[in-house]
Amino acid sequence: MMKNNKRIKKIKKSINLTKLYNIDEIISLLKNSSKVNFIESIDVAINLGINPKKSDQNVRGTTILPHGTGRNIKIAVFTQGENISIAKKAGAEYIGMEDLSEKIKTEGIKFHTVIASPDAMKIVTQLGHILGPKNLMPSLKLGTVTTNIEKAIKNAKTGKIYYRNDKNGIIHATIGKINFETNKIKENFNVFLKSIKKSKPPQSKGIYIKKITLSSTMGVGLTIDQSDLF
Repeated sequence: MMKNNKRIKKIKKSINLTKLYNIDEIISLLKNSSKVNFIESIDVAINLGINPKKSDQNVRGTTILPHGTGRNIKIAVFTQGENISIAKKAGAEYIGMEDLSEKIKTEGIKFHTVIASPDAMKIVTQLGHILGPKNLMPSLKLGTVTTNIEKAIKNAKTGKIYYRNDKNGIIHATIGKINFETNKIKENFNVFLKSIKKSKPPQSKGIYIKKITLSSTMGVGLTIDQSDLF
């Protein structure tokens, strides 16, 4: 912990945390300040001008990042019959019905996405208390409740991300790795931001996107100057 605190203090001395930066500057600063012995993720936090207590103002959606997230996405698939072999071939890590449900309850297996065929939802809904708080509950709107299991798995593996604002009206997402080329991080960011803008609730008034912050896994958060954005 002491080592981490010293590292953060050193970063803060070399970076003005109160300044607004254009995205190229932020990416460069994050890359140059990454001194840990693993490849950090690039994370974005978007503070929205919504009232998260009102259901008609909550923002939820999906988008496919052109260059993926750089993460090894682990997928749990609830399905049966011939879809089992389809899911295996597509690369899903965990596949099943009641057996998979029990494994999640007792073993606490870790995964990033849950996909379900419609006939499996009666089992999945029983896991609401586990999947819900982690925003992993599959839904038709997100394309994670589907008869096309193969397509859903491939989308998730190649860069499809799911987003939803938290109780403070902030959306968090990973848009790449610190070792991605700058243009790839920017392209992922622009696609993600465009999707957020398209998802603006009609009931949201005033400034919709109040603040955008980029950070690395172990780094500090830097605020984007939105005047430079599309």
